[in-house]
Amino acid sequence: MDSFVYQAAPSRVVFGPGRLAQLPDEVKRLGARRALVLTTPEQRPLGERVAALLGDCSAGVYSEAVMHVPVEVAQAARDEAARLGADSYVAVGGGSTIGLGKAIALVSGEPIIAVPTTYAGSEVTPIYGMTEGRLKTTGRDLRVLPRTVVYDPELTLTLPVGISAASGMNAMAHALEALYAQDANPIVSLMAEESIRALAAALPAVVSHPDDLGARGKALYGAWLAGVCLGNVGMALHHKLCHTLGGTFNLPHAQTHAAMLPHTAHYNHAAAPEALARVARALGGERAADAGPLLFRLNQTLGIPAALADLGMPEDGLDEAATLACTNPYYNPRPIERDAIRALLGRAWHGENPA
Repeated sequence: MDSFVYQAAPSRVVFGPGRLAQLPDEVKRLGARRALVLTTPEQRPLGERVAALLGDCSAGVYSEAVMHVPVEVAQAARDEAARLGADSYVAVGGGSTIGLGKAIALVSGEPIIAVPTTYAGSEVTPIYGMTEGRLKTTGRDLRVLPRTVVYDPELTLTLPVGISAASGMNAMAHALEALYAQDANPIVSLMAEESIRALAAALPAVVSHPDDLGARGKALYGAWLAGVCLGNVGMALHHKLCHTLGGTFNLPHAQTHAAMLPHTAHYNHAAAPEALARVARALGGERAADAGPLLFRLNQTLGIPAALADLGMPEDGLDEAATLACTNPYYNPRPIERDAIRALLGRAWHGENPA
């Protein structure tokens, strides 16, 4: 048995259908009195519903969350929270909304309760990210970790099938990279493999039967485990590439993670054979080399666009993306080679099978 360090992040998880009704009690449990509800513009009606549920504990609704948390949006949200006298935040939605809550908490130190409606996993990590001048930067700080997470599968029933699938694959990327992280440990690896297995089983059922609450719950369970993995160990090449593509070229976050995952898994399969063999087994395969093609096939089953070109990536931006991805690279089991990364991006741009 290898030596390792495992440190659990402190958070409370409330999981199950109908658990949204418990939200007022969870706010009071934190000693908060004025919770500002955060959403995207599209989810404002849900935010209004949550604010009504909170009653006197609600400070209002702020519905300006957008992808990649631009610094100017974060500052505007902090100003509004101060104006309304908020002492806590209920982030209802996916990674964009929860990311905005984190940007506020990073400065204020006030508690966040997360109510995820996607499978992003950000709700159980101390990781934050903001974009300024076309560059996305990330960091870790326990101040941004939501104190409580309310997982209610009923809230994911209205999540469109395409977004459900991409969001689930985004979560799977967290679990996959946890298996070959520089600081990987056996506890997180157990969670990671279980997460991949749960998501691989649940997502096709969600796509074929969107009203299947059991499948929605299993997907949310897998996403929770993936988020725990993301919050406890470092990530690698896949996340560096996706942060570059999202922050610099404004590609959609979850869809980019989904499209890139088969390629980054295949890039690393010979350098991390044990980790990628676990991924392959969780997907129904056997060998490390099976992981990338099986992920590519799963994306096809889920109807997720395979080509970066279809997500809005300009072909003349591939060289810049490769260069940026090799600048201050994250740890990765296989060395980061600029020509190999450029070739990987080319295959992803065309939507080709990674193998």
